[in-house]
Amino acid sequence: MTEVLGAPSRAAARAPVMADVARLAGVSHQTVSRVINDHPHIRPDTRTRVEDAIRQLGYRPNTAARTLVTRRSATIGVIGSSSGHWGPTSVHRTVEAAAAEAGYFASSVSSGLGFEALRSAIDHLLRQAVEGIVMIAAQDEALQAVRVQDPGVPLVVVEGDLSKARWAVGVDQHEGSRMATRHLLDLGHTEIAHVCGPLDWTEARARRDGWRQAMTDAGLRPAEPVLGDWTAASGYAAGQVLAGRPEVTGIVVANDQMAVGVIRALSEAGRRVPEDVSVVGFDDIPESGFLVPPLTTVHQDFPAVGRRAIEVLHAAIVSEDEDLPRLIAPDLVVRHSTAPPRRPGATT
Repeated sequence: MTEVLGAPSRAAARAPVMADVARLAGVSHQTVSRVINDHPHIRPDTRTRVEDAIRQLGYRPNTAARTLVTRRSATIGVIGSSSGHWGPTSVHRTVEAAAAEAGYFASSVSSGLGFEALRSAIDHLLRQAVEGIVMIAAQDEALQAVRVQDPGVPLVVVEGDLSKARWAVGVDQHEGSRMATRHLLDLGHTEIAHVCGPLDWTEARARRDGWRQAMTDAGLRPAEPVLGDWTAASGYAAGQVLAGRPEVTGIVVANDQMAVGVIRALSEAGRRVPEDVSVVGFDDIPESGFLVPPLTTVHQDFPAVGRRAIEVLHAAIVSEDEDLPRLIAPDLVVRHSTAPPRRPGATT
């Protein structure tokens, strides 16, 4: 094939511009702009001609120029944790889906948990002219980053301490753990231990406090919780400790992964679940219903969290004073890892 020097190749052809769309559709440049910006006062047949011309030419609007004119980028920032834990990862995914449903493009950043990493993530998103930010981080350092840095755009904190941010959304962690403990109390358990997550996480503290409140409300004195780090390995270590406490007949575990480890350790020590010890988890991960035994756990409605976060952020962006509820109620999913305690001397 002979190449003619100086002839423009197809790859080098000029990208279509708004004027090309206007010529093909037989309308003015201003009409094309109104269609692209979804102006309400456009005749349906005119809108159809412009949209057909856009598709035929493969025209892509200049987002930067559009932002300068409309002061709207239709882009929001989402800061997620790079830890890979089930809860934050699930919320991140549902926030992105809810943003798309609401007509926003989500620019996502996975950040470390440190103060400087989070500040850097906020700065990175602001350089992209985002209209608002959703931060999915329940650590104290994340909330500190929010408090000391005014990003100049609305910032919604998800799953953190809802009292420490102007805009915040999350599942009621305290109530979920209280419900889990109340379930064991109603079954007749009185010696109920708790395996908590790392205490620099606001969720871990809320779940610990929910367990503690249910115990004290029942007139019982809770023992010190056993500390974990959200992993099954830390749950296994906690289970080994609790297996050596024969008085313990119920355990509220702060997440399902740790509950997996707890059940393994109890089984190895000859303490059966739920015949000898009842175990409740938290999160309702997809595998929870397929464990042996299937795990009783607290279900978090992550899609509802994502939708609420975007609703709150959108209201803040457009300066609407919507009094949207910040807390989403959890549900207790009762399966086969919990049962009434065995009576002393009873045999099976």
